Amino acid sequence: MHAQLDHLVIAAASLDEGVAWCEATLGVAPGPGGAHPLMGTHNRLLNIASDAFPAAYLEIIAIEPGKRPSRPRTHRWFDLDDAALQAALAQRGPRLIHFVARVPDAQAATHALAHEEHAHIDRGHLVAASRDTPAGRLEWQITLRDDGQRLFYGALPTLIQWGPVHPTDAMPKSGLAMRALRAAHPRAPALAAALSAIGMSGMPVDAGPPNLVAVLDTPRGPVTLESKGL
Repeated sequence: MHAQLDHLVIAAASLDEGVAWCEATLGVAPGPGGAHPLMGTHNRLLNIASDAFPAAYLEIIAIEPGKRPSRPRTHRWFDLDDAALQAALAQRGPRLIHFVARVPDAQAATHALAHEEHAHIDRGHLVAASRDTPAGRLEWQITLRDDGQRLFYGALPTLIQWGPVHPTDAMPKSGLAMRALRAAHPRAPALAAALSAIGMSGMPVDAGPPNLVAVLDTPRGPVTLESKGL
């Protein structure tokens, strides 16, 4: 089993706020994204690939006005329907809340989380999706929970398995590069065991208040993004 960072998830109360945050915080404008009819969300994307984090990107995501998830009785992914998270985003602005890990076999990784001796985690069910782009058809499988929960305050990744085309194949360089990713959690051993179960044991996990920390090299120098318990 082997997992690696696929993309960081920056949540915003609106996509316009997310774009403004990106320009002010990272010094660059995000590239184009798309809509997610399955979840009633839309996004903008940025390439943050580096030698340590190949094919990594940053996603700025928000609820698309007037849209609802197309699946009945389903909450949006990444806790975007959570009232506390929505209030925090409205009051404090866009924030790093989660990350998605790329795996070669999402079914096996989901099974590993559910059956690993110290994990026993329901990461959700696999949903197949696709989207046509100028670079080719994007096809992927992603883990979704009906309750939309991220788990471990966003420090346990959602799992994704891509088809032959990856989004970064068509993303130009942005001037950003992913430098480091780490997490803190009161149940650090449990989080570390879960990450190890999917083959991501190299990600540092410290004991402490919930926090997901990503460090990026930007045109303005290193920038640290933190979830701080959101």
